[in-house]
Amino acid sequence: MIPQKPLLKLEQVDKAFERGGQSSVVLKGVDLAVEKGEFVSIIGHSGCGKSTMLNLIAGLTRVTSGVVFLENKVVDAPGPDRAVVFQNHSLLPWLSVYDNVRIGVDKVFFRTKSRAERHLWTMEKLELVQMAHARDKRPSEISGGMKQRVGIARALAMEPKVLLMDEPFGALDALTRAHLQDQVMAIHAGLQNTVIMITHDVDEAVLLSDRIVMMTNGPAAKIGEILTVDLPRPRKRLELVADPAYIRARQRVLEFLYERHGFVEAA
Repeated sequence: MIPQKPLLKLEQVDKAFERGGQSSVVLKGVDLAVEKGEFVSIIGHSGCGKSTMLNLIAGLTRVTSGVVFLENKVVDAPGPDRAVVFQNHSLLPWLSVYDNVRIGVDKVFFRTKSRAERHLWTMEKLELVQMAHARDKRPSEISGGMKQRVGIARALAMEPKVLLMDEPFGALDALTRAHLQDQVMAIHAGLQNTVIMITHDVDEAVLLSDRIVMMTNGPAAKIGEILTVDLPRPRKRLELVADPAYIRARQRVLEFLYERHGFVEAA
């Protein structure tokens, strides 16, 4: 059997920013392969280039050297095959919940779905994140957690090959964060989609991920270690607290962040 090529691949990726005649190297020699259906978290201290790596995959910024491949095609610009969920929900305040999702659906599926099909598709994604009941509300009328659910629905509505999430729960309270983590796990289980998530939270990374990519400190950050999380799915957080595999994975991430790369910000 011929081995399947990874869905996404970064090969010897460097990224430097120029300012005032000075060059600042953020990422150096990054190699990463992500398989279809994987949930991969990227963790590390502030300034280690996590968000920069996500932006390179999204095509929001270009590599300085090296290459990013998605399905063996070079990534050098944004596209609907990569949807991003930011920490700030970025909803358009003058549009309803429904229209915030529908606007992307119309753009991506204008030629392939009828108006009625685009409506059903929009509602399906709102139902997926349990926000169909609030379809007519404006962003100012819903909570932070609900806004983030709409942001996730908007991203999923584009049917991306890779869902990119940049600390999507970082601004939420603990209970809302836990609820959304559970929802994301359920969505991933149902869709079997490919997810890459930036996080500062060690427990979040272990709970959600198939693999955790641990970054060295910047500047010129690189991948220091990749940990496979050997926990069966579906995962239930209360049952994992005392699970030896969960404890070992959490300890390994903490050891990497503490012992090799200084103080960890989110333990």
